[in-house]
Amino acid sequence: MEHRRLGARGPLVPAMGLGCMGMSDFYGPADQREALATIRHALDRGLTHLDTADMYGPFTNEELVGRAIKRRRHEVFLATKFGVVRGPDPTARRIDSTPAHARAACEASLRRLGVDHIDLYYLHRRDPAVPVEDTVGAMQDLVTAGKIRHIGLSEVNSDTLRRACTTAPVAALQSEYSLFTRALEREILPTAHQLGVTLVAYSPLGRGLLTGTLTSTGGLHQDDVRHTQPRFQGAHLAANLTLVQRLRDLAAEAGCTPAQLALAWLLARPERIVPLPGTRRRTHLDDNLAALSVRLTPEQSESVGETIPEASGARSPDLSRLEQ
Repeated sequence: MEHRRLGARGPLVPAMGLGCMGMSDFYGPADQREALATIRHALDRGLTHLDTADMYGPFTNEELVGRAIKRRRHEVFLATKFGVVRGPDPTARRIDSTPAHARAACEASLRRLGVDHIDLYYLHRRDPAVPVEDTVGAMQDLVTAGKIRHIGLSEVNSDTLRRACTTAPVAALQSEYSLFTRALEREILPTAHQLGVTLVAYSPLGRGLLTGTLTSTGGLHQDDVRHTQPRFQGAHLAANLTLVQRLRDLAAEAGCTPAQLALAWLLARPERIVPLPGTRRRTHLDDNLAALSVRLTPEQSESVGETIPEASGARSPDLSRLEQ
């Protein structure tokens, strides 16, 4: 398993992580037995970087991951997040990035995961009314107390990232990044690279579009969040499926699947990036891991990036909580 470093002096982690969100939420019901088997299969394959969050479920995804890693904690690099608060209404949520919530949320996550420390603790979303220095300062206190090992931020802009890094070492920035989502190339990605912060790229397969297996939304469960996302609707979806066909052609030339080429493109970027594809099945996990064997030259990588532009349509129906 290839490894990459998180942060300037942080830990080495597998070059690819496993996003566990979909095993509990957002894409319709999942087979919990297969989800547990997928996490354990990932560990068997050396993919030991597992990513969850307290809002997935809510709470049930952390509990699932905790069950999966029981008696194997020593093998795992465990990441979770706080800051998005959900209540009885699954569609309602608020942001709380106060120091008090950081401390309380950390204790709750430790209990649900059944562990005594979290390897990488992310601020999932930031409340602009709370200075990021205050939140990161509280997270650094958790490092000092041994509750967490490393600090991460998610979906923040370059100014917030710079301010956070003046307060405490930041190991990782987790933001959406793929061939279909490229906005952070303009400023955020260069800033992270300059600061020595590793980008952990979630949704690196464009929420399934870049796998080349999705031709319509007709087969998606009624509760699948993709029904609400502009990229999966009408003319946007039609335009994006045309781009996916281009990706299929490139993948055929490279002798791999579209998903493997999309992941290999991220792995070949000059910046330090750790893709975080999510999956609920062992077969898909194995397919994703095969991307580590697809080696692109700088010229090939540039050609792929030029041939597959950013997707048509916004990546979310509500971008108000994402710092642009």
